[in-house]
Amino acid sequence: MLFKYHAIDQDGRKRDGTIEATSQEVAVSALQRRNLIISMIAPAEKSSFLKMDIPFLGRITNKDIVILSRQIATLFEAQVSALRVFRLLAAEVDNKKLATVLSEVGDDLQGGSPISKALARHPKVFSVFYVNMVHAGEESGKLSEIFVYLADYLDRSYDVSSKAENALIYPMFVIAVFFGVMALMLTLVIPKISAILVDSGQAVPIYTQIVIGFSNFLVNYGIFVLIALVVGGVYVWQIGKTERGKLFLDGFKLSIPYVGDLYRKLFLARISDNFATMLLSGVSVIEAIEIASSVVGNAVFHEVLAEVGRDVRGGSPISRALGKHPEIPGIMVAMTKVGEETGELGAILTTLAKFYNREVVNAVDTLVGLIEPIMIVLLGLGVGTLLAAVLLPIYNLAGAI
Repeated sequence: MLFKYHAIDQDGRKRDGTIEATSQEVAVSALQRRNLIISMIAPAEKSSFLKMDIPFLGRITNKDIVILSRQIATLFEAQVSALRVFRLLAAEVDNKKLATVLSEVGDDLQGGSPISKALARHPKVFSVFYVNMVHAGEESGKLSEIFVYLADYLDRSYDVSSKAENALIYPMFVIAVFFGVMALMLTLVIPKISAILVDSGQAVPIYTQIVIGFSNFLVNYGIFVLIALVVGGVYVWQIGKTERGKLFLDGFKLSIPYVGDLYRKLFLARISDNFATMLLSGVSVIEAIEIASSVVGNAVFHEVLAEVGRDVRGGSPISRALGKHPEIPGIMVAMTKVGEETGELGAILTTLAKFYNREVVNAVDTLVGLIEPIMIVLLGLGVGTLLAAVLLPIYNLAGAI
């Protein structure tokens, strides 16, 4: 949002201008960091419906953060100062929301704030993992290397996650089309055909009676079924916001045949890669476990890692703490133990992450290869069975005339 302001600088001169910020409070803070005394600040223009900030339009995606991290890494390697990096990127990025965030980060840096603290003010954009990695880079003096690590990690994570998510879009689309076609046939086509059979007085087979009965139910009570589905969907969505509900839904997701195994490998790859990246960047073991638990993206594995963190804090080796949980496979426990004994835990976890990433990619490729023919066959059988149940009696009726 754009704000107009009147202010006085340290030399007593009047300063008028505009500033882009998410709110008036943020704009005031940014101007005060520039050592300006504000006499007036107000929105530059009245908002209208066409200029409303709609949440799902122009949102900051994971892809935006991946590209941004790569650009930051490149500029830091070129020895560009941190303030200039964020000023340049704020002026160049196409996403207006991201540009506003980067501009605010630049204002904080100009006011003397560390990069990690400036990024932490935007938790919806920069995760706990991201901020802690940057903080580790500031403390170790290897900020440019840290941004390279971050760019590589986010690139790998985005590639694997998007591949897994895209693989599930196709079956969901086919299933939705299947139920849509069936609903249209049962509510629009079958009632007209069934009327012919009823008027003929011919004996109707039991399977045709079942189809006609189901069709009549949808015609008469379909609106209530739709309302029940919507209410159920909202209820599940609300339950998913609670800790217990999220734990149940995430556990159910992992229990789905084949798909659950795919998700499990995806989360194990994320844990291994996340953990390895932080250890190699100088983050402490306990802190790395705690951060990994907060960004894993699954309530079941979050609980597992939280308990592992408590055990390690109490003096238990990581491998022993991991071995207590059936969600963690034996190969991960064994390789972690080797890493602890050799002092190469970061390198071992990197190898493990590559292994699980390959497993995810292979599982996705297999799933995509199987889904298409299976879905086409099921769709054909469903529609064919429905038509046969009604058309065969009609053919019999025509033959009897």
